Amino acid sequence: MTEHRRTDFAMMQTAAGYPSIWDMNTDYALSTTETNRLRYLANQVADISSKPEMSKMAASWIKHNDLKSDIPLVFIDPEMGWNEIVTPYSLLCSDPLARVWEMFLLKQIYWAEKMRDDKVIENTFDVPYVYFDTGWGVPLQKRGGEEIGTSYIVKQAIEDYETDFKKIRYPKIVIDPDQSEKVLSLAHYVFDGILAVRRKATWWWTLGMTWDYINLRGLEDFMCDFLAEPEWVHRMMNLLCDGVIERLNEFERKGLLPDNTGGTYVGSGGFGYTDQLNPKAGAVKLKDMWGFVESQETTAINPDMYGEFILPYHKKIAEHFGLNCYGCCEPFNPRWKYVRQLPRLRRVSVSPFSDWSTVPELLGKEYIASIKPIPTPLASYNMDEEVVRRDCRLAVEQTKGAICEFIMKDNHTLGNNPQNAVRWVEIMREEIERAY
Repeated sequence: MTEHRRTDFAMMQTAAGYPSIWDMNTDYALSTTETNRLRYLANQVADISSKPEMSKMAASWIKHNDLKSDIPLVFIDPEMGWNEIVTPYSLLCSDPLARVWEMFLLKQIYWAEKMRDDKVIENTFDVPYVYFDTGWGVPLQKRGGEEIGTSYIVKQAIEDYETDFKKIRYPKIVIDPDQSEKVLSLAHYVFDGILAVRRKATWWWTLGMTWDYINLRGLEDFMCDFLAEPEWVHRMMNLLCDGVIERLNEFERKGLLPDNTGGTYVGSGGFGYTDQLNPKAGAVKLKDMWGFVESQETTAINPDMYGEFILPYHKKIAEHFGLNCYGCCEPFNPRWKYVRQLPRLRRVSVSPFSDWSTVPELLGKEYIASIKPIPTPLASYNMDEEVVRRDCRLAVEQTKGAICEFIMKDNHTLGNNPQNAVRWVEIMREEIERAY
């Protein structure tokens, strides 16, 4: 049995992105066995992508995202649970990069053949750049978190605003052109004639900024600052906002923006298919894209504080995009009077902590409601299907009348039983069919 490093980058994937190639110890020279393995899996993905049902699902996402259909869609991303579906020792490749690619392909096959949700399997293989992110000018330091998925505490970089604020610098992306080309060339060598290889980077997940703020200040002081240092909160948020916008504009100037209007995961649930944004190949503009802001870290603050300290900066960022998503784990309804002010808002996260019964009235047919049943029942080996069905039924019944998608995510484990993910989709579909 092949011995693998403690950090297995193949195990660090979600629907939103993949681990940085920069961190991998790859020599970009795959063995014949590894190449054949990847081509074998790629052929399976290509066959799946060519099935008529994939085109139909893509068309359903377009109607859904363009607010032209009220038939709910279903998506599950087991996240850390993938490590129990595709275990490290089930991967046949040894090179870290090959293992990442192998797991990506196996996930596409499992989505289509086992979980059978509404994720579209495409005949593309995206290759990001190899790059370094300079961050905000001060190093992120953590206590704990050495193991993937474990907790940590941020060691403050900004201990005293008066003396430390001046240390912050706008973040920059530094691309390594040589290594970037090596990865792209290798992907072409392996997949050409099977999958369409394309250069595509996912530069960010969220543009919400409060995550960045906490990584600079620490969670406890960040929360206290709303009362103790309100002027500094505005100064920090303004600086972070300007830094994010400068980076976005730089991506646009350099032609580095990805097209996220197809099968790209956008926001914290759902995919970007739409006819209402029309990016041109090689010249994607911010106005052609989905944007995304959230502030799940501020769930505990008064909604009016969100409106005063966070919303103005979310609006500035969202203004650059053609359509926008809001929210992740925070309940949307307490702060809805502010969230609805975001320009061109289209997709709203309705977390397990939201009041689902408010969805038809507040979101109606004007927004996509990204409904997220609680993932806890899936964490037990013997999943209680009665609990799952009750939760799914409640989600469907309370939100009927809106344009809904039902999303299962934030799974840290499937209780070492991959069938839990399969059954959740089946039960969710049964409850949708019963109600619709």
